[in-house]
Amino acid sequence: MLKLNAEAQIKRWSLLPLPEEAETNRLCEELNVPRIVAILLLQRGIKTYDEARTFFRPVLEQLHNPFLMKDMDKAVSRLEKALQNEEGILIYGDYDVDGTSSVALVYSFLKAYIEKNKLNSRLDFHIPDRYAEGYGLSEVGVRYAAENDFGLVITLDCGIKEADKVKLGNELGLEFIICDHHRPGENLPDAYAILNPKQNDCPYPFKELCGCGVGFKFVQAFCQQRQIQVSELKNYMQLVAVATAADIVPMVGENRVFVHFGLLEINQRPLPGIVSLCQQAKKFGRLSVHDLVFVIAPRINAAGRISSGKKAVELLLSGNGESGDMAVILAHENEERRTLDKDITEQALELIRNSEEEQNRKSTVLFNPEWHKGVVGIVASRLTEYYYRPTIILTGSNGLVSGSARSVKGFDVYNAIEACSHLLEKFGGHMYAAGVTLQTSQVEIFRAEFEKVVEATILPEQLVPEVEIDVEISLDEIVYDKPGELPKIYRIIKQLAPFGPENMRPVFVTHNLIAGNQTKAVGENGKHLRLHLVNPADPFNPFYGIGFGLGHFAEQIKSEHPFSMVYTLEENEWQNQVSLQLNIREIRIKGQEEIKQQ
Repeated sequence: MLKLNAEAQIKRWSLLPLPEEAETNRLCEELNVPRIVAILLLQRGIKTYDEARTFFRPVLEQLHNPFLMKDMDKAVSRLEKALQNEEGILIYGDYDVDGTSSVALVYSFLKAYIEKNKLNSRLDFHIPDRYAEGYGLSEVGVRYAAENDFGLVITLDCGIKEADKVKLGNELGLEFIICDHHRPGENLPDAYAILNPKQNDCPYPFKELCGCGVGFKFVQAFCQQRQIQVSELKNYMQLVAVATAADIVPMVGENRVFVHFGLLEINQRPLPGIVSLCQQAKKFGRLSVHDLVFVIAPRINAAGRISSGKKAVELLLSGNGESGDMAVILAHENEERRTLDKDITEQALELIRNSEEEQNRKSTVLFNPEWHKGVVGIVASRLTEYYYRPTIILTGSNGLVSGSARSVKGFDVYNAIEACSHLLEKFGGHMYAAGVTLQTSQVEIFRAEFEKVVEATILPEQLVPEVEIDVEISLDEIVYDKPGELPKIYRIIKQLAPFGPENMRPVFVTHNLIAGNQTKAVGENGKHLRLHLVNPADPFNPFYGIGFGLGHFAEQIKSEHPFSMVYTLEENEWQNQVSLQLNIREIRIKGQEEIKQQ
């Protein structure tokens, strides 16, 4: 994978506000936890014993009644009618992790239900071809459904912006249930039912479900109508957990419940496809959210990026004897994806480096008709990381131009694109990620217009990457209270997981540190930092840290210069011994610290 320059951007350190001291002390006593833990909980809006118990111990009862979602009663009734009348049902989903996981979930549930109840309903699924059909509900897919006598089409992770395709389907005799989580446009499709909590008039209390989460709520409602308990659906939560983690939605509310129980299932009764993906990745042992995002999701995504997302669904649906070969194919496609990603990112960076105008812009919009459509989203993410500004990468697609947008913290790239929508054929997405389609003749006009919008609306601080710090601590607050056990503060912090947006792994800062004599640069060309710190409160239990890409600090801090460090607490397992490790994010030599209080 291409390694971007870690020093390309000077990051600002931003410290979250501390709660009131009296409030912190009260929660410390109520929960019998260290001060730091009470601060972390209060920062996450957890103020009472009951709220803390709910947070630390998710239960299925925290899932909302699915019938609170607008149109849920209509959607369930229409599905019941299709099953009773033995209609053909087509499950239609996008080609990314969220879409393919959604399709695998709803298809496998309905297939099992149809077989158990000896129904004759015909069930199939369709994943659009990224290159021939493009994102979302396509004309090809709609005509396929009509020509093959599917009376009901259930879309997952797509459909909310395809009013024209739904209109065509209606004219061809189809009816649609749309399950989506993307932001709706002004004109909603004329579907039989629309399940999307982001609709303005939808009363559903949790708005941040991924597409697979919406699909699960549909299945949950169908089961609730039949007095089937949600606990009987826990195995399907594996797919919701993968999609939720991969789609980078907030790890709070129902998403936290889904990922908690989904990971329990994955680590106890994993789907054969997930087992095979782990074997290909040589990932053994318990999986975490990090593994879902960086081990499982890229391999599922690779199918839709390189060949066909249908392979990903087939893998997720496969049994023990089938999944191995499919996982090998996805692993090979993931390697091809990595090569394309590296090559195109290097080409895009070169375009910017060779143009003073490009370097001075507030946004990046690059177009090359030969770039591989399957990786432009990844390349947009890489360039956003490198130059830290809203980025759109475009390529040729079926006579048009299409691409992916990524954004920086606090800037709504969807709104910026919407301001240029008169130049586009199609667009959709979220605050931080979106897709666009336009005519080749409009590329330069769009590029200029998008830059104007960004320049007029982005704040100067949004163009500087931020390291958000939860709280300042000293090393003597991290003590080994029992021999052979990890420090109590870490054992409690670990229970804040699953981590993700709005519940990130806690980040700490400590000042006036002096490196121990075992500190050194390690790895190829001394790229990484192996840090040794003596804990004044417990000199017999020193701390060790790893700073990836920070090897250049080794000599500076070994000369006994005091320094500040931003880091997280993690476990390190070596030769069956588990110890605490400081995962170093940032280092600044004393005198260079500049921390903004939020």
